Amino acid sequence: MKYESYWHDTAESFLDAEPGPVEGSFDVAVIGGGFTGLNAARSLARAGARVALLEARHVGFGASGRNGGHLNNGMAHGYADAKAHLGAERAHALYKAYDRSIDLIEDIVAEERINCDFRRSGKLKLASKPSHVEGMHANYELIRREVDPDTAWLDRSDLSGEVGSQAFHGGMLYRKSAMMHMGRFVTGLARAAKARGASIWHEAPVTGRARMGDGWALSTPRGTLQARTVIAATGAYSGEVPSAPLRYFRRRLISVGSFIVATRPLSGEEAVSVMPGDRTCVTSMNIGNYFRLSPDRRLIFGGRARFSATSDQRSDARSGEILRRGMEQIFPQLQGIDIDYCWGGLVDMTKDRLPRAGEADGLFYAMGYSGHGAQMSTLMGQVLADMACGKAGTNPLDGLSWPAIPAHSGKPWFLPLVGLWFGLKDRLS
Repeated sequence: MKYESYWHDTAESFLDAEPGPVEGSFDVAVIGGGFTGLNAARSLARAGARVALLEARHVGFGASGRNGGHLNNGMAHGYADAKAHLGAERAHALYKAYDRSIDLIEDIVAEERINCDFRRSGKLKLASKPSHVEGMHANYELIRREVDPDTAWLDRSDLSGEVGSQAFHGGMLYRKSAMMHMGRFVTGLARAAKARGASIWHEAPVTGRARMGDGWALSTPRGTLQARTVIAATGAYSGEVPSAPLRYFRRRLISVGSFIVATRPLSGEEAVSVMPGDRTCVTSMNIGNYFRLSPDRRLIFGGRARFSATSDQRSDARSGEILRRGMEQIFPQLQGIDIDYCWGGLVDMTKDRLPRAGEADGLFYAMGYSGHGAQMSTLMGQVLADMACGKAGTNPLDGLSWPAIPAHSGKPWFLPLVGLWFGLKDRLS
């Protein structure tokens, strides 16, 4: 078993990072080399800006390379809850923004000729308990009527052609959803940004930020550069950067571990027995699971597993055992199957599970994707590029307030209590 991301291990590395010191003067500096930062850099360089991207490890090291490989439209909330919280107009606009981001990813894959197995697979949200069916069906009716007619409801009898499991009691099909190989997309996005003229540095964490004239000086262990505008696209990994440069975000983001296993490649017969519909799937539990087949027919199976802000080999291994038990419960036919990969990563949650994008503390930023970043982040990179160029009207999150979380300094001491609460809700639902 490899304790590393399947997406990292099965994609070519980006080898064109700048070999020399961090230096120079730029129009825009982007902090963070995931989907958000890379597409911001690509879009800005394409528009003629001088762009620097500073990544603390390597491109795709964080959440962009440590997810389940889903590009799911829809929202983390029930649509009715989003309307109640945001109002009908903003909830509608945000729902459509997830659709637009998947469209944008599809366009970029074609334009930049990125071989990443992008496919419009559709997503199934599966009712894990009979008691979940009524509420899910009501949400489906509202979504179909108001915002997404390209959806369908599947009764339990309809699921046999979709999922090889008796664990579910109905489901909602989101036809616009997609999947891709995340590692190959992030490498392709980095190459595209580089080809457009962006300078990309690896192993360059930002350790200091200071005003210099009408712009900023950004310090790293490899040197210092100057930029008129700075974009922060660090998400859950903002805490890895010392608190001073990005302290604004540390009090507003909750870093939560999400953990994933990938089986050995399945035979054709095994794959059909598990996932005959070959879609992305998520369950309806608060502490739920998500799964899909990889391009080489592994079952990739993930979930929160444990409410922890730590992702290292020991933590990932403990979570992997929990995920194996969950996978075998849903798919008894995989009892005892070899697990080839086990990995974890951090998800940047906000208190209300809504992403944020805007300008604060002298920075443009987009983060807080709350487990839905793989699909939304590419669009938000374009939005950040628009903001840096002075183009208004493209940010679906404009004006959404983002207060600091009381008693939170960046280390989420309260996660075990949150896990207990959600576990209780699941037992009582």
